[in-house]
Amino acid sequence: MTGVQRAAVLLLSLGEEDAAEVLKHMNAKEVQKLGIAMATISGVSREQVMQVISTFGEALDKQTSLGMGADDYVRKVLVQALGEDKAGSLIDRILLGRNTTGLDTLKWMDPRAIADLVRNEHPQIIAIVLAHLDSDQAAETLKLLAERTRTDVLLRIATLDGIPPNALNELNEIMERQFAGNQNLKASSIGGVKVAANILNFMDSGQDQVILGSITQVDADLGARIQDLMFVFDNLADLGDRELQALLREVPNDRLGLALRGADAKVKEKITRNMSQRAAQILLEDMEARGPVRLSDVEGAQKEILAIVRRLADQGVISLMASAEEMV
Repeated sequence: MTGVQRAAVLLLSLGEEDAAEVLKHMNAKEVQKLGIAMATISGVSREQVMQVISTFGEALDKQTSLGMGADDYVRKVLVQALGEDKAGSLIDRILLGRNTTGLDTLKWMDPRAIADLVRNEHPQIIAIVLAHLDSDQAAETLKLLAERTRTDVLLRIATLDGIPPNALNELNEIMERQFAGNQNLKASSIGGVKVAANILNFMDSGQDQVILGSITQVDADLGARIQDLMFVFDNLADLGDRELQALLREVPNDRLGLALRGADAKVKEKITRNMSQRAAQILLEDMEARGPVRLSDVEGAQKEILAIVRRLADQGVISLMASAEEMV
């Protein structure tokens, strides 16, 4: 079972009230993924349930060691669970008393609703909003904005260097919610070149290069830095064998075959080399047997796989930075 399926089994084992209490502490995307898994999972044996519970108990036992301060404990557990990047802002909100309820509410909204909310606002405000969202949600929102606005917004995201509380106040006024945070708080560390690169990774093919080209015209060095951090499907060939094998365990075969229809020969060779001979043969036969497919379907499958790549990178299973260094 995948990690999401194991989590679903655990929550289903807890009962309605306890499961609801756990879900209250998750973000929108996590709740959606777990909800789908809980609704669709079936055929789970008693032995599998006991194994999930046992594994969870062992993990919990390791994370509840005594003898350290509460702050250190929270920081350690969150970093282990989410990775350094994702845990950073959450740790700040918990340990420094931040309140970004308004921003978090946006993560439950449809990209079109977010675009309608901010399209007439100053590009700096739009940049703050998108920088706080997950990269795929931010990309979908960016697509719905005017073309002349996209480059300006992404340029501002890439050059964000901390957000003062008064900027968060202005954002919450847009959402007609009063910002309840302390004016003496430190700047919020969202945005930056990496966030801009991740958003571009989720843009449609062609749109990403148009925006990146416009940014490069304004600031060639910044454009190059964003380009260096962008991870595209053909970069799968630069992953290590163990990393690629970990990725392949998470990707359904039908989506992999569709994604490889538009891939470089180097990527196809690297992927099939990291599969069993029989599995590789079946994959290639399925690709040959499948009739013509739409380019948009191929790109959609590739983006799904790239989303898994980023999730595994956030979990520390694979390293995109190491792949970039190998390319250089």
